Amino acid sequence: MEASQETGFEPATGDGPPDPGPRDARAGAVRTAFEGMLQIRRLTHTGPGDPEGTPAQWELHRPVRAVALALEAASIPASAVRVSGERTASGYRVCAGERSGSVRVEWVGPPGSGAAHDEEEALSGCVAVLRRLGWTALLYRGPRRRRFIEVEPPAGAGRVGLG
Repeated sequence: MEASQETGFEPATGDGPPDPGPRDARAGAVRTAFEGMLQIRRLTHTGPGDPEGTPAQWELHRPVRAVALALEAASIPASAVRVSGERTASGYRVCAGERSGSVRVEWVGPPGSGAAHDEEEALSGCVAVLRRLGWTALLYRGPRRRRFIEVEPPAGAGRVGLG
């Protein structure tokens, strides 16, 4: 998705356009959004432990957005699609998971891109980023032996609606 004055910043989910805008402007917007997320965590955290390592309530209400922001802020590339639906870049794809409040992360790319070959290493990197930020992230092997991550709120956070 793209940042615009009309809709505000949206993190890349991997289902957006190939070029979300000028690279420097995008990097600055991602950095600002991620720092804002960490600040919200610090200000709203009331339990034990590192506040930056525990998702805030707003993240639990918008887990797709929060997970996509975490991955983009870690400089992990997002996949992209043209308006026609044709995938144009290899990278992560974040979408709602099967269960309420869960998120699915896949590593996808255009035909012949080698995304399937790269997915285990790439998704392992995604798992590390998400776990550092307090999410429960587990790597699975699905249909056709393709790997994916199931991301959930940390234990005790409860499940809420999708975002």
